[in-house]
Amino acid sequence: MQITSGGTGRETEIADLFKTAYTASEGAEEGASVGRLARDLMTTTDEADPTVFTADDGGLVGACIFTRLYHAGDTRLAYLLSPVAVALDRQGQGIGQQMLAEALAALRAADAEVAVTYGDPEFYGRVGFEPVTVGDVPAPYPLSQPEGGLAQSLTDQPLAPLKGRVTCAPALSDPAFW
Repeated sequence: MQITSGGTGRETEIADLFKTAYTASEGAEEGASVGRLARDLMTTTDEADPTVFTADDGGLVGACIFTRLYHAGDTRLAYLLSPVAVALDRQGQGIGQQMLAEALAALRAADAEVAVTYGDPEFYGRVGFEPVTVGDVPAPYPLSQPEGGLAQSLTDQPLAPLKGRVTCAPALSDPAFW
């Protein structure tokens, strides 16, 4: 298994992986939406912002995208993990966990300080994410399920609440994603 950073030239392949994975778990409409989101994150976000990680094992078997979260009253370098997908025939084999662990290590090495996501605490907890409140990690829009927020400090310091008005990548600036 090879985990690499960067998706340039693979935008369609990566977007198709997200579309297929989310269609299988959430339905065709959600699959199409997440596939478009992934493509938009890779093609419309400032080149220095998105960090795409892929897992390859004889072909693309997993992908995740991290983009910057900006908190007006906080100088910490924070990233939002969204979305994440593993090929249907490779789910349950630890690929997602390995990909996320290596992605988070790469972000730490690049001086990122906070990682945030929204999802299953059991799955993301395996790579260090812990439940947080919107008071700890404000979101750019009201959350449809406020109890789903997760975050972790990428430093040796405990996670302190992030402060200030939040902005995110333009592709994620839609309340429907929150």
